[in-house]
Amino acid sequence: MDPINFKYTMNILFLHGLESKLSEEKRAILESYGTVFAPDLEYKSNPNVIQNLYDEFKDQDINAIIGSSIGGFVGFHLANSMGICALLYNPALPYRNSVEQIIPINLQLKESPLMRIILGGQDDIIKAKDNLVFLAQNCNPKTDYTIVIKNDLAHQIPVDVFEEETKAFFEALCY
Repeated sequence: MDPINFKYTMNILFLHGLESKLSEEKRAILESYGTVFAPDLEYKSNPNVIQNLYDEFKDQDINAIIGSSIGGFVGFHLANSMGICALLYNPALPYRNSVEQIIPINLQLKESPLMRIILGGQDDIIKAKDNLVFLAQNCNPKTDYTIVIKNDLAHQIPVDVFEEETKAFFEALCY
């Protein structure tokens, strides 16, 4: 499916990783699917990123959340709180010790209808097996999961992988 042929424009919330930002190349890929919101997040100094993003975007028509690393951790919990589909790259789901992020207990759990999770087999920062164990113990029964393990992928997501997986994610949303 060509992104230009989408019947409507998506509103996409992109959550970058620790000490990272959305590159112009990846932004251009996302903009072919819709409007991109990519806030500058300070994970180390703000343990309430999930709550702050929820408060900021709960009344906006966000159609998809895309997150990488700690942004994938935040995206996982935000997508489940808001009931939004998510694409997560090497999410830091099982890791919370080095950078504290509070998972708000007061948010209603709506459960994401669809999550596509990309794991790198060569990721030495966030191990694929640790994410698999976390997901096995914490999966939502109402969420349709697609888990892709790319054996040659490390922690950083090359533009070609980002483009390929983003396309697959948005194609799944249209069916």
